[in-house]
Formats: sequence, C-alpha cells, structure tokens
Amino acid sequence: MKELIEAIVRPLVDKPDQIEITEHEEGHQMIFRLSVHKDDIGKVIGKQGRIAKAIRTVVYAAGSNSSKRIQLEIND
Repeated sequence: MKELIEAIVRPLVDKPDQIEITEHEEGHQMIFRLSVHKDDIGKVIGKQGRIAKAIRTVVYAAGSNSSKRIQLEIND
C-alpha cells in the first residue's frame, strides 16, 4: 500500500525525495500518514481537496480486499 501511495504522489510534488509514509495499526484499522515538503502540500491536497479525495478513493479501493479498514491522513 505504501508503494501505491508513493506512486500516486511522486509525480505531483517538486521534492519527491521528501515523501514520507508511515504505517500505523489500530485495532481493525490501518492508518497511513503521508508527509511531504511544506511547499508541496497544496499540490497533494488540490483545490477544495479534490486531489486528496481522489488519492483516498484509489487507496481505499485497493485496500477493499483487506480485512482491515484503510485510512489515509495527509500531514502538513
């Protein structure tokens, strides 16, 4: 899942070497936290959060086969 998130976000940002994805498990939930450089956060979120919503949709669909619920948080 980390590779999928990185593959989606890498072309969007100017500083791909500063993409950081952490994975945390809480009960029946897998939480992925995405951190990018502060100058790139707007590119990942997009206007009115449209890009962030699209990224989450793809990640949730990819994780639908998993028994755990997937959650993606974008940290600024």
